[in-house]
Amino acid sequence: MDLAILQFLKSLFKKTLIKFSQSVIIIIKVCGDNMEYKFRYNTYSDYLKNKYGEKIYKLPINIPATCPNRDGTLGYGGCIFCGEEGAGYENLSNECSVRYQIDSNSGYIRKKYKAEKFIAYFQNFSNTYVPLEKFKEYIIDSCQKDIVQISISTRPDCVKNEYLEFLKGVNKDRNVEICFELGLQTVNYHTLDKINRGHGLAEFIDAVLRIKRYGFEICVHIILDLPWDDVRDIIEAAKIISVLGIEQVKLHSLYIVKNTVLEKAYNKNEVELLSKDEYIRRAITFLEYLSPGIIIQRLIGRAPEKNTVLVNWNTSWWKIKDEIDELMDKMESFQGKKFNYMGGNILANLL
Repeated sequence: MDLAILQFLKSLFKKTLIKFSQSVIIIIKVCGDNMEYKFRYNTYSDYLKNKYGEKIYKLPINIPATCPNRDGTLGYGGCIFCGEEGAGYENLSNECSVRYQIDSNSGYIRKKYKAEKFIAYFQNFSNTYVPLEKFKEYIIDSCQKDIVQISISTRPDCVKNEYLEFLKGVNKDRNVEICFELGLQTVNYHTLDKINRGHGLAEFIDAVLRIKRYGFEICVHIILDLPWDDVRDIIEAAKIISVLGIEQVKLHSLYIVKNTVLEKAYNKNEVELLSKDEYIRRAITFLEYLSPGIIIQRLIGRAPEKNTVLVNWNTSWWKIKDEIDELMDKMESFQGKKFNYMGGNILANLL
């Protein structure tokens, strides 16, 4: 690249986000005289670094919570893919205090990665499905030095206005940002019944609309390869998430956790998992229909081998991510490539 042009771009675009035609997002970083171009989709790590000016790490917090489809309120056993430990395979015990968990995890990450700022991540089960006073105690205990955000994982049907009002006060008084991580998994309400979620799509939309009235960010979890979903469901998920103005998504593959309803069905050949190639195709399709402004927290999840019968087709998660990246390059695909369905766009040719 011509040196004069390089210097101009360095001064103009240093560590900034540039959007072209509402479809392509290119992140330009400057490292000396070399410029690195990142393309195809919005990554969470770059989003955090641009927002806070430094590397940010999530600290998992485990509190004694459960879910209404586990304790008998809406059903028993939880989601068919969820084990007794929930999603917090590597978390500290929920018998440890919130402060202890933050101190312990941040101490390790500070030493290993030289990190200074953190997100307190209430990860396991439905973290708003606890009495309000206990919830307040947990949240206040997480408002420690160097915590820039509190991220709360929960179900769409476990979001009450009293909790949102309290969090608004925390946001204002403690100067800490709030993000909700909502487990949706699929927009197909027949599949939601199959996996024993205990809620439908309406509850999700209701939760999103109310959370957004308080100005909090939302990350939605989606499983792309549920056997009862087809590609049309994946496209509709991307559209609904985009139309609702959701800020972030986490994509997961379906894996078989030991001692779950899904494992029993799998062992009886009652469930046939989709292939890795199909997951990759669905991930790319999802990204193409997704709004280009949405942040991708991750393209695929992971779980320890000791807890699972099958996870990610016995392939490392980063290898699958690399395969997605490589195929997107080959296809000249990118996030938002087919984001053309909002605002009555079908009338564009008539104007």
